[in-house]
Amino acid sequence: MLQLSDISTYYGQIRALEWVNLKVNPGEIVALIGANGAGKTTLLNTICGVLSPKHGQVLFDDKPISHFAAEAIVQLGISHVPERRQVFSGLSVSDNLLLGAYHRRDKAVRQDLDAVFELFPILKERQKQAGGTLSGGEQQMLAIARGMMSRPKLLMLDEPSVGLAPLIVREIMRIIVDLCARGTTILLVEQNAKAALQVADRGYVLETGRIVLEGTAKELMADEGVQKAYLGKGNRLQLARCRIEAGGYACLTDSSIETCVVCPTRQRNKA
Repeated sequence: MLQLSDISTYYGQIRALEWVNLKVNPGEIVALIGANGAGKTTLLNTICGVLSPKHGQVLFDDKPISHFAAEAIVQLGISHVPERRQVFSGLSVSDNLLLGAYHRRDKAVRQDLDAVFELFPILKERQKQAGGTLSGGEQQMLAIARGMMSRPKLLMLDEPSVGLAPLIVREIMRIIVDLCARGTTILLVEQNAKAALQVADRGYVLETGRIVLEGTAKELMADEGVQKAYLGKGNRLQLARCRIEAGGYACLTDSSIETCVVCPTRQRNKA
């Protein structure tokens, strides 16, 4: 469904993404995990047309979309739920949801609104309430529901757990699984690696603009480097401090690195 091939994205002269390759198949939940500043939001903005890649290609349903306008990408079936919800605080819940369908000209918008209220009953109770008066968890539900109003084939979620209590995070993740079961493919970007990998089919690890590891969610959960870097098991370990320089690996003389998923020498040291 979605394929990124050798994507490099820049902010001026600063390279934010470097030769990124990523694939999302229909019916999957794919997690993209990484620390703050790794380039996760940049990657989503590149897919949805907010940013244009300097190199590489974004394909959606085998169609190149790298230089499409953001509105055209939404019409193709990609919906982006941004970080920190970004609901329209002065508009009612209903109006926020209808804005998610702004590009649609079909007669099923009201039907989809009813379906969203069935999936998120709390939003039906709050439909006349201003979006800015909702709790953090309710605003996240509103943001996801607004994204669903465009009838996406692919729903991209940017840090849906940020700022939420653990109980609400579990509810948001349950909703994500439910949406996938109803036929929506999910690209889930998260700093909360444990929550993301618990619901994902596959995952990628992004560090300093590079994909450094990929695999099934189970494989990533079991990986020593991922455990230390993102799952709170042991001291934090940078996964991608290797950089090929002058035909060698830059970290070979760095005794602080015990294991590395990039460097073949350090990989052999893994327990």
